[in-house]
Amino acid sequence: MEKFFDQKITCLICNHEHKTKKVKSRYIRPLSHDTDFCSTYDSNDTNPLLYYVSVCPDCGYSSTEQFGVSFPPGTQEAIKNKIQKHWQKKDYGQIRTVATAINAYKLAIYTGILKKEAPIVMSGLYLRLAWIFRTVEKNTVQEKRFLKLAAEQLELSYTLGDFEQTEMSEIKLLYLIGELHTRLDNNRQAVRFFQLVIQHKDKNKERSLVEKSRNRWYDMRSKQKQLQA
Repeated sequence: MEKFFDQKITCLICNHEHKTKKVKSRYIRPLSHDTDFCSTYDSNDTNPLLYYVSVCPDCGYSSTEQFGVSFPPGTQEAIKNKIQKHWQKKDYGQIRTVATAINAYKLAIYTGILKKEAPIVMSGLYLRLAWIFRTVEKNTVQEKRFLKLAAEQLELSYTLGDFEQTEMSEIKLLYLIGELHTRLDNNRQAVRFFQLVIQHKDKNKERSLVEKSRNRWYDMRSKQKQLQA
């Protein structure tokens, strides 16, 4: 328990004050990092991915720190009718198993859809859930399912520009879309987005991502030429 701290949250739907656990930073120990920014941790006990989502025990409203505080017209009513009305009280604010964490993500995804959350926020949920299926569950089918959903939301975010209000830079967004398409074997789309990174007007500001994109672009182009030969 000393590896965690309690974060106080007031539910935006029912105003119930509750706690959700977070892992203390000094106990977060990544062993490796993948090219799509996924980290593998030395222990599931202190894997911060499992505690990304908070769930109100009273009404089931589930969210992350990236969720907006405002609700588009009709969305509060939709959440009350489709989640709160059917909710059986459950406390997600304790130490979580992997299964409990996955349930929390799915609740937050459903909440986010009803709330009409920004695509950049939804992409974060889909991507982190894919990472859990990759690093913890070793479930490639489910990993690719959620990587595909993440890529779709990231592309929508790029089109709408909603990422501009976050810490996500345009170059990082484009690189990540390309990287996800690589993992999904969508080579043509991957080449397109890596090329956007390589030609970006701000490419000198994030040289490491530009270099990674250039290497990926060369790999994809080589594969395409081999297939056409």
